[in-house]
Amino acid sequence: MARAARVDVYEGAIAGAGTASGRRLVVGRWLRSRFGAFADVMVEDVTGRRTLFAPRPDVADEVAATYRFDDVLVVPVTVVTDERTRSWRVHAGPLRARLVVGGPTAVGRALAAVPRPIARSRWFVAAADPVARALLPGVRTRGSAGGGRTEWYAATGQRAVVDAEVSWDDEPCGALRPVLPATRFGFSSTPPRPCVTSVRTYLRVP
Repeated sequence: MARAARVDVYEGAIAGAGTASGRRLVVGRWLRSRFGAFADVMVEDVTGRRTLFAPRPDVADEVAATYRFDDVLVVPVTVVTDERTRSWRVHAGPLRARLVVGGPTAVGRALAAVPRPIARSRWFVAAADPVARALLPGVRTRGSAGGGRTEWYAATGQRAVVDAEVSWDDEPCGALRPVLPATRFGFSSTPPRPCVTSVRTYLRVP
């Protein structure tokens, strides 16, 4: 008899930002998951090379089974948020970043009008996918994560990233820029406009 698929739930926030050097980063700050609380960082450089920084081998294995990378590195990953300065401080391998978070985006204001139980439901996420694809280049809310896996991104809020200081091996990556071209880690990129999105992610694993 075939085993039933497992649905894992991750709750937290995803920050996406681009830089003038062409390096784009996606930071996951997960408050609840089957791995407990953790943070991971995905970086794509101007040549298209994709790197995952994960804090533990089990997290690295799971993320690498869901997304595509050229390099997978297990290193300490820290994401510290400061409510007073509305900033994220990120440290992962050669990457150092400080992201300053501003007010809600237009998407964030629209999400605020959706009752949370509905916004978190997989049927609503699937219904919203064509809208997301039409309005936000590179963004999907539901799709195949590879290996028979299916993923749903249930966004419940979004705030703009208004400033950033990013360095790689102590070399500045330049001013904040849109996340363009779209990142190629999986079926969906973060929105082109740098932002922090509050999200519940469902991952169905066969």
